[in-house]
Amino acid sequence: MNRNLTLLTALGAGLALAPFAAAQAPAAAAPAPVAPAAMDAKIALVNFEQVVLASNEGQVVTANTQKKFEPQKNEIEKLAAEVDGMKKQLVPTLADDARAKLLRDIDLKEKALNSRAEEAQTAYNAEWQEGLAGVAQKIATTMKKYAADSGFTLLLDVSSQQSNVLWAVPQTDISQAVVDLYNKQSGIAAPPPPSPKPAQSAAPRPAAPKPAAPKQ
Repeated sequence: MNRNLTLLTALGAGLALAPFAAAQAPAAAAPAPVAPAAMDAKIALVNFEQVVLASNEGQVVTANTQKKFEPQKNEIEKLAAEVDGMKKQLVPTLADDARAKLLRDIDLKEKALNSRAEEAQTAYNAEWQEGLAGVAQKIATTMKKYAADSGFTLLLDVSSQQSNVLWAVPQTDISQAVVDLYNKQSGIAAPPPPSPKPAQSAAPRPAAPKPAAPKQ
C-alpha cells in the first residue's frame, strides 16, 4: 500500500474542501495572541511498529495473510526442491552433452523459481501492509488518547533504527500499555498458534516479509 499516495489523497481532499468552506462560513475575527504558558514536560516512548504487530488484530492480519499465501509458498518450495534435485544430478561421470542440457534446464527452472518467489513476495507484502495500515490507524487513535489521558506532553516513536533516543527509563515506554488497551477495546482474540509441521529438508524460499513501519 502506497502510504505517500494515501497521504496525498487525504491532503488533496482537505484542500478541495477548503475554498468551499471559506465561501460558506462568515469571516471570523482574528483571535487575540495568547502568550505560551510554561509547563512541565512528561515524555512517553512507544514502539509503534511493534505495537501494531503485537496487537491481537495485527496478529490476525498476519496469520490470515500467511494462510492465504500458503499454497503459493508450498509451490515455491516444491519448485526449489526440484531445482535442488536437478543440481544433484550434476555428477562427474555425466556426459558433456547431457551436462550442458541439464545446466540449461536448471537455469530455466531457477529463473522461473526466482520470478515466482519475487511475485509472491511482492503480493504478500502489499496485502500484509495494507491490512496492517488499517490496524495502525485505529491503534494510533487509542495511543494518542492514552498518552493524553495519562498526562504526557510529548510522545516519541522509537520504531525506527534511526531514532535519536539513546536511553530512557523503562517506565516511559507505553507500548505494552497501548497494546493491552487496544486489545481490550477491539475485543479481538489473538489467533491460535500454528500447528507444528513435520520437519522438511531445507529449501530456498522467499525471505520473511517485513512491513514498513505503519505511520500514525
